[in-house]
Amino acid sequence: MIEARRLQALQAVADHHTVTAAAAALYLTPSAVSQQIAALEQETGHKVLERDRRGMRLTPVGEILLRHAHVVLAELERAKAEVAAYTSGEAGEVTVASFATGIAVVLAPAITALGASAPGIRVRVRDAEGDESLPMVLSGRADIAVAVEYRGAPSADDRLLRVPLYNEPFDAVLPRQHRFADAETVPVAALADDPWIGPYPGNPCHDVMVLACEYAGFEPRLEHSSDDFRAVVTLAAAGAGVTLVPRSALRDMDLSRVAVRPVDDVVATRRVFAAVRCGTEEHPLLRPVLDALRTAATAPAAVG
Repeated sequence: MIEARRLQALQAVADHHTVTAAAAALYLTPSAVSQQIAALEQETGHKVLERDRRGMRLTPVGEILLRHAHVVLAELERAKAEVAAYTSGEAGEVTVASFATGIAVVLAPAITALGASAPGIRVRVRDAEGDESLPMVLSGRADIAVAVEYRGAPSADDRLLRVPLYNEPFDAVLPRQHRFADAETVPVAALADDPWIGPYPGNPCHDVMVLACEYAGFEPRLEHSSDDFRAVVTLAAAGAGVTLVPRSALRDMDLSRVAVRPVDDVVATRRVFAAVRCGTEEHPLLRPVLDALRTAATAPAAVG
C-alpha cells in the first residue's frame, strides 16, 4: 500500500526540484524525504525520480503517481475538514499569506470583522510578495493565500481552489509637468519613449506593467526599480519617469506632485483572489476567513 506521506514527499520534490528544498518545505530533514522516496520506489518497483541539470525530475512512473497524489491528498484534506467540522472546531489559528496591498484592502478589514463574528479564530498574517504565497499554501506553510492573477499570468495549479475577490485597474502616475498630466485618460502606447519606473521582475505588478506595454506595442525602458510604491511615486514626482500603479496602492499617499490618470488599456488590471488547497475550503476555521475576505472585497471602500 502506498502511504500518503510518500506521495506528499514526491509532490514536494516535484514542486521544488531538490530533496533539500522539498525537505525545508515539509519541515523534514533531507534524509527523511529521501527515505520516503526510496520506500515509494520499493513499493512500486519503479524509479520515480532521476537527476538532471536542474536537480531532480520525475520519471514517467513518477508523473503517473504525481497525478494521483494530487487527487489523494486533496481527498485527505477534505476528510480532515469534515472531521474538524464534525467536532465543530470553532477556535484555532489560520495563517494567511498576502501581498502588502491585499493586506490593507481585504485582509485587515476581514480580521476586524472576524473579531466580532468568530472571536475564536486567530489570523496570522505573512507578507508574501510576488508569487510566494501560493507555494506557501501548497507546502502547508500557509492556509490561505491572497494573490494576484492577470492576463498572461502562469496557468493555475489544479491543487488550489481559487475564490475571486476583486478586480483592480492600474493608473498611470506621471510627473506633474508631463505632457499627459491633464489628459482625461492616458494611452499606454503614447508613453513608449518615456523612461519608466516599476517593481523588480518577479513581482506580479512588474509583469502587469510590462504586459500592458507589450500589448501597446513596445517594451518599456525601465530605468528605476523598486517594489515600494511610495518610492516609485516619489521618483515620478521627481521627474524620473512614468509608471503604472495599482489604484489601491495609491491610497493615503501624497499625490500633490504627480498626476494620476486612468489608462486606456484593459490589460493593465489585476484580479485578486484567495486560494486554499483543494479539500480545505469547507474547514470550519477556513470557511469564516474566506467569507470575511469576500465580504471585505465587496465593501464600497475596497477598491476605489
